Amino acid sequence: MHIEPIPAFEDNYIWALRRQGHVALVDPGEATPVLRFLAQSGDRLAAILVTHRHGDHIGGIAELVAQHPVPVYGPALEATDVVTRPLQDGDRVSVLGTDFEVLHLPGHTRGHIAYYRLGMLLCGDVLFGAGCGRVFEGTMEEMHASLAHIAALPTETQIYCAHEYTQSCLRFAQQVEPDNAAIAERSAAVARLRASGAPSVPSTLAAELATNPFLRWRSPGVIAAATRWLGHPPANDVETFAAIRRWRDSL
Repeated sequence: MHIEPIPAFEDNYIWALRRQGHVALVDPGEATPVLRFLAQSGDRLAAILVTHRHGDHIGGIAELVAQHPVPVYGPALEATDVVTRPLQDGDRVSVLGTDFEVLHLPGHTRGHIAYYRLGMLLCGDVLFGAGCGRVFEGTMEEMHASLAHIAALPTETQIYCAHEYTQSCLRFAQQVEPDNAAIAERSAAVARLRASGAPSVPSTLAAELATNPFLRWRSPGVIAAATRWLGHPPANDVETFAAIRRWRDSL
């Protein structure tokens, strides 16, 4: 399976999973770039995977399926008119001959799901390059648990998130851990990629564990930053994570 991003809006990526002239799409929030992609590639649309119900992830689906009737897989816990195959935690879905496990990862939204197979995670807005999604509907405890679930996956897992946010997230990561050499290295590498017009994602889980403050709640540097933000030492991992997330939200 070959995977490539279709840019949409200002900073979204619609992931195209391609195999032998067929394509499955992840979170097509906009139809126009997808239709252009299909016309240029000659691929036949086979399926659509949805991670959550926000408009920039599902806004293009109605137009696409009107022209290309295909199954639309998505979270059972989020009622949308476009999802025809609702999925829950632990379900399995086969797309283009590849089996994915469905992971329920609430926090950004209550029903947010991701699609996982060994070596690949299609995670929507739960985890970004050096960042994570805002906690809109869930709780900090839920978001922390979702990120902990991702952190326990094999470190070589490729992380396919839905936004090109890595540079801005790394700038914040440097505020949290200014002495983290891995963050400085990654910042330089991402700057080179973006200067050449290349996407900064997917990343690997190993890179996220080394540079993403929202996965590093046990790092002394992150705990120290949370302490400064709170005015007292955090009581546990969740409070450390929540302090860093609220600091980010305040900027």
